[in-house]
Amino acid sequence: MLASIFSKTRPINYVLIGIALVLFYGLYLTNDTAWAADGLQAATKGVLLLLLAASLLLVGFITLRNTLTRTNNYAVVLLLLFFILFPTVLGNTEIIVANFFLLLALRRLISLQSLITPKEKIFDASFWILAATVFHFWCILYLVLVFISIIFHVSRDYRNWIIPIIAFMAVGIIYIMVGLITGLNLVEGLKDDMIPGFDFTYFENIYQNIALALFAPIAVLFTGPYLVSISSKPLNLQASHKKILFSFFVGVAIYALSNHKNNSFLMFTFAPLAIIGANFIESQENKWVREAIIGSIAVVAIFIFLVQL
Repeated sequence: MLASIFSKTRPINYVLIGIALVLFYGLYLTNDTAWAADGLQAATKGVLLLLLAASLLLVGFITLRNTLTRTNNYAVVLLLLFFILFPTVLGNTEIIVANFFLLLALRRLISLQSLITPKEKIFDASFWILAATVFHFWCILYLVLVFISIIFHVSRDYRNWIIPIIAFMAVGIIYIMVGLITGLNLVEGLKDDMIPGFDFTYFENIYQNIALALFAPIAVLFTGPYLVSISSKPLNLQASHKKILFSFFVGVAIYALSNHKNNSFLMFTFAPLAIIGANFIESQENKWVREAIIGSIAVVAIFIFLVQL
């Protein structure tokens, strides 16, 4: 049923996804209602909800605008289900903001395919990645994707290789100015994030462990066929699909290297894996297989979510 509903891009689909996001986000907030008595915290929760909704819309835009899937909403649905499967994501302000900035960067890097204003797109992507780095240091690994994109499309112009350095200087100046204005020692916070952490025994309850144990085979199921199928994609789309695949692996690297690790750090893999998963689902000719894939992920995600409330 879910696969049939979201097999086409209809306005009602976005309404349903929006309602589901608000519902599950609201349920998550019932765990701790102390924020309701603090106006600033309440406003922050509202902004985070808007960023989560914007992330869903942005993934839908990237997917359809660049023909990374057929005209369906599978990628957006999968992204929402990943949010639900790992509810710790919904409460991590820094990760939500950083991930949104990375999605803005990914949008610009994918659109580099058109070769229209490439320098502006490289600068924008680098700027957003470095802005994300302010909130979570290991997002800096996404700069690898910038240089991969330059290699794919505009490597002959040496000036394109210098643009990320200019973006670094711009973000650095803004960062220092904010630190001086607020009187906060922002550098110390970054120093702590810079230390890689490899402790994977961070689970607060068994359900977080189960969620990760289920997410890993889902990722393998989606990425394996995708890796093989890229060469059969239309030639003008292969570079874009390779960027999506690279962005997933960079997301895995960010999770692996992050200090003070928890499941919310997996958020950096959600968007590319949702696009990869959408390709896998739409490649299944049997509609019952499509229904089984989305339905089973939805049931597991909702169950894991509810038992952690």
